[in-house]
Amino acid sequence: MEMSELRALLTPEGLTLLDAADSVDGVADVAKTVSRLRAAGHSPDLVSAVVGQARLREKAKAKFGDFAARMLFTKAGLEQATRLGVAARHAQRMRSAGIRSVADLGCGIGGDALAFAGAGLGVLAVDADDVTAAIAAYNLAPFGADVTVQHGTAQDHLPSPADGLAVWMDPARRTSGHSETSRVGADEYSPPLDWAFDVAARMPTGIKLGPGHDRDSLPGDAEAQWVSADGSVVELVLWTGALAREGVRRAALVIRGDRSHELTAGADAEDAPVRALGAFLHEPDGAVIRARLIGDVARSLDAGMLDERIAYLTSDAAVTSPFVQSFRVRETMAANPKAISSALTANGIGTVEIKKRGMDVDPAAFRKKLTLRGDRSATLILTRVNGQRRAILADRVPAAE
Repeated sequence: MEMSELRALLTPEGLTLLDAADSVDGVADVAKTVSRLRAAGHSPDLVSAVVGQARLREKAKAKFGDFAARMLFTKAGLEQATRLGVAARHAQRMRSAGIRSVADLGCGIGGDALAFAGAGLGVLAVDADDVTAAIAAYNLAPFGADVTVQHGTAQDHLPSPADGLAVWMDPARRTSGHSETSRVGADEYSPPLDWAFDVAARMPTGIKLGPGHDRDSLPGDAEAQWVSADGSVVELVLWTGALAREGVRRAALVIRGDRSHELTAGADAEDAPVRALGAFLHEPDGAVIRARLIGDVARSLDAGMLDERIAYLTSDAAVTSPFVQSFRVRETMAANPKAISSALTANGIGTVEIKKRGMDVDPAAFRKKLTLRGDRSATLILTRVNGQRRAILADRVPAAE
């Protein structure tokens, strides 16, 4: 969105048109809406803004739920925004640590700032992009004087340390701007990571990073928390000062719907020994893998590693955990379509979920090579065991609560 489009949108006419707009979820919807609005005499800038926002609101439902219908977005801001349920947990940690106000330096469209303000914290929200800052101001306007939004850089708006004050940073991992974006290298973050880490060493700070961030570059005295939401690892957060928990340096927070479970440790966990495939196979959650706490999960399940280089666990006990997806093993075979098809046919399996780890296989292409007949379903796991390509036919075990 350009500033001219935003100005056209932030009028009574523009906001009324946006709120009345039908769902815009594809090329055909866009063309239809553009034609209708242009025929009604609305300006090109207003039409572009309304259609663009209608599309972004539709996409934003996955992160913001019903709140998306009352918010404005930029494409880049929505891509990097924290999911509302995850942001609420950031705010909860702030409150639990005795924080009363937060400087959100690089606030984007205001996703985390919404959660901070909603938790009763005072918020200073800053963004270096003028359009993004204006949109954050619109999204945060309902909180009135409790929230201040400013346009500028994080470096120019860093407050002095004070009792009850924390800093939150979500350094931009994409090119600056608010439309098309691309990934940047670690030395191109905004604000620079060296500066952010220096702030974190002096003030209670939370820094949101991509979950695949280089572990060797993380400050040794920070708590590193990897977060997954409904099966996807969405972020790594570094917590320092009063926001870091005593004795915790590694954490895996697993969120499924409204429920959450957390595994914490003072350091990376030692892997469990490799053992033969048992009656059950367990796939650790991605946050557990990123946090390198697989060994702790394995010991809680009395399980071992299926292979020393692959993050699958195996056990004989009918025990599962919120930190894994568990499967009851039916049989194993060579990982070739002929052997697998024979087993599928013998079991009357017509629907198969394919998972793979440690094998260069395209599941969609591999599925086309299989014979699928019958009304039963199963999970096919393609992996390596002792260096050999194997297929494991299994059934999902209901997730642990």
